Amino acid sequence: MGLETEDRGSDSPYVERVWRSHSSGVARMTSVATSHWELVVWEHRGRVQVAVRGPETSATVAEVPDDSPSFGIVFAHGTAMPHLPVARLVDTAVECPHATGAAFVLRGEQWEMPGFGNAEVFVDRLVREGVLVRDPLVADVVAGEVPLVGARTVQRRVAAATGLTQGAIRQIERARAAAVLLSDGLAPLDVVHRLGYYDQPHLSRSLARFIGRTAPSCGGPARPSPCRSCTRPRADRLPTVCAWQRSSRTSSSRSTASSRPPTSGTSRTSTTRWAPWSGRASRRPR
Repeated sequence: MGLETEDRGSDSPYVERVWRSHSSGVARMTSVATSHWELVVWEHRGRVQVAVRGPETSATVAEVPDDSPSFGIVFAHGTAMPHLPVARLVDTAVECPHATGAAFVLRGEQWEMPGFGNAEVFVDRLVREGVLVRDPLVADVVAGEVPLVGARTVQRRVAAATGLTQGAIRQIERARAAAVLLSDGLAPLDVVHRLGYYDQPHLSRSLARFIGRTAPSCGGPARPSPCRSCTRPRADRLPTVCAWQRSSRTSSSRSTASSRPPTSGTSRTSTTRWAPWSGRASRRPR
């Protein structure tokens, strides 16, 4: 059966999307890079676990246990927890203690276990209690808006809220957008021109680093699942070559512009997604 995954968008400015999945008959999977952090709940062999997982800066491979349901809340850019800075979560995670099927502990307090249908209610409570805060400037900047403050202020606030630099976010989001376009059947050369890559080798390096696949393997009708993977960007967020060129293309061969990750209300099955129950896979040498 593979990985049966469902995801949906959210009307909360704090939430990017909400997902749930169930694994069956999949031994390993690819976890692609992501610029978002999330709260994940999963169960395996009767044990419920909860963790806060940070952004991932490269694709990794994870083992997948059989018959394990999971659920996650992916937080929007600009959303953060003051008691647990996102910078400390990059490429790692913090497990929440004392998790049961009904509750878990976060910031030293007990919280009712959220679910796929009431994630926003749970998030609203975190906001009221001061566990979650939001910097709207960060969301606007990542979405391509021109800020009214200085560049150093923007850099500081983006790093504080996301744990990443603007350049790292642009690189990750462009690679994710490229994977979606390739899965739609767009030719690699067209993707190069559409997203402002220098050439096909540049595209290939980006996909290998952030998606863990080559351009040919990204093609075809099957799409990666939304959990730690590439989902369809909204029409108003899919970047064009002009949008990419607004970034500093002279600073790095991987300079990019942002594309907000996708939201979707449909179910998909794939063997490419994040394994919340697994340990962090070893990174390839950079």
